[in-house]
Parts: sequence; C-alpha cells; structure tokens
Amino acid sequence: MKILFIDTVHPYLWNSLQEAGHECVEGYTLSRDELMQQVSFYDGLVIRSRIQLDKEILSAAHRLRFIARAGAGMESIDVECAQSKNIACLNSPEGNRDAVGEHAVGMLLSLMNNLNKADREVRNGSWEREGNRGHELGGKTVGIIGYGNMGTAFASKLKGFSCRVLAYDKYKSGFGGDGVEEVSLETLQAHSDILSLHIPLTAETDGWIDYKFISSFKKNIYLLNTARGKCLKTDDLVQCIKEGKVLGACLDVLEYEDTSFEKFRIRNAQFEQSETWHYLIHSDRVQLSPHIGGWTYESHEKISKILFEKIMKCQ
Repeated sequence: MKILFIDTVHPYLWNSLQEAGHECVEGYTLSRDELMQQVSFYDGLVIRSRIQLDKEILSAAHRLRFIARAGAGMESIDVECAQSKNIACLNSPEGNRDAVGEHAVGMLLSLMNNLNKADREVRNGSWEREGNRGHELGGKTVGIIGYGNMGTAFASKLKGFSCRVLAYDKYKSGFGGDGVEEVSLETLQAHSDILSLHIPLTAETDGWIDYKFISSFKKNIYLLNTARGKCLKTDDLVQCIKEGKVLGACLDVLEYEDTSFEKFRIRNAQFEQSETWHYLIHSDRVQLSPHIGGWTYESHEKISKILFEKIMKCQ
C-alpha cells in the first residue's frame, strides 16, 4: 500500500509499515488544497488533527482503504462519508488511555491541594499553610460521564483513593462492577462531588456542558475536562465558578484551541481578549494544561504500535 502521513507520529509506525513492504510518504506540510490534488494516489492516510477530512476530500480519495488517526477523537473525519465509501476509520484510544487517566488524577490532586498556588508562593518567599489547606479525594463521590477507554482508565486510577465512583454512558450499559456504579445521569448529578468528562466531540456533545447542565448538580462540584474543549461552554463554566457552583476546574482542553496539535493558538481572537479567558489564566481555582493528557513518551509509542496492528488487518 501507498500511505501518506499528513501529521507526525512516533517513528515506530513509519518504520514498521516500510518493513512490512508498504510505501510511506511524508506530507507534513501539505495544505488542504494540495491534499485534495494528491489524495487519490494513496491507499491510506495517517493523521492527527491538522486537516479536516470532510466529504469534499473523501470524495476525491478514489483508492483510499483506511484512515488511521493517531489518538482517540474522530471529529476531524467525516466518518459516515468514509464508511459509505468502504474506507476503514481507525483510531488508537488504547494507546493513550492510561496517560489520560493519570493526567486527570494528577490535575485533580493538584487543584484540591492547592499545589500550583503553594509552589508559586513558596518560590516567592511566602510560607502560607492555612491558606493552602486542601481537601482529600478519599470519601468523595466522583462522577464520570463517558465510560469508554478514557473513562474506564480514569476510574481504574481512582481505586486506591477510597472514592465512590459513578459512571454514566448514554451508549453503553452493563459495565458496573469492580468499584464502579453504572447510574443514570440524574443519579450522577444528585450525588457527585467531582465531575470528569470523557466524551467525544459530536453534534450531540458540542456545548452540552453548559450553565443549565452544571446547575443541575445537587452539590457544588469540581469539574475536569480531559476530553474535548468544545464539549464545555467556557463562559458558563466561569460563571459557575464565580457563583461557587464549581469549586474548581481542571482543563486540559480548551473550547477555542487550534485543531492542529503542532502549535498552540487560540482560534478566536475575541475570546483571547475576553474576561472569561483572563479569569481562567489568573484564577487559582483553575488548573490548565495544553492538551497533554494523552501526551506521554509511553503513549506516543503505544499509539503507533496499536495503529500498525490495525492497519495490517486492513490489507
């Protein structure tokens, strides 16, 4: 097969495909128009998120047999169109699920124990103990929305913390047990002290977590988003923090981050100048990271290994 790499991935995938007799071609700098002109020459595409593979591009892909997404989310691919053309859509959530789970726990512990704030203060010569008194994760009820690869990995990392773990998934059932309770959304909202999002970005989830949704929780909560930024309305989140409904937020993803992972950029200049953005970057009640939840050295290689196995089955 002739395979075009639109985005960079761990070299294991490139090397293994070539060793298996396939031709790999570098297309890291191709523009959308250039991809349109060349896509018909390839049997496979390896991507992350730099270019949206929509119906227009897929309609020009006359010999394409697979699209391999290095990561979990498939929102950069028109999956329905691809499947109608018998193009296999492959992803690799198994490769970075543990990294996401660990990152979510790390952010949560740091936020609940004021670690970023305390570190900054000590470095500036302040030894403030009472002002940095934290909260224990043990004894809290953690609500997980989305119980796929990422949600289950996060739940597994919580086992040693003596938490009650509730999980809701609209499209999955029969997964309760081993320390996790399968519940309705209403039950999760009634009992959770902490909400962690592990949902894909779809037309259904775009902007789903808004002021009304957050206000439906009975308790004041901590909120984590290591899924996709656009699932959460940032203005509404900040309003809920100001009102005390959200005690603190951990955001590894942002509503207006660029779709390309090569370089961070806020896609909405107006948002970058907004009160909401300035609140996020200056608040001690907000923990931010640059979409690195699944971005470990180990996951980088595992993603390529898993994709190689899946691509080989497409032959």
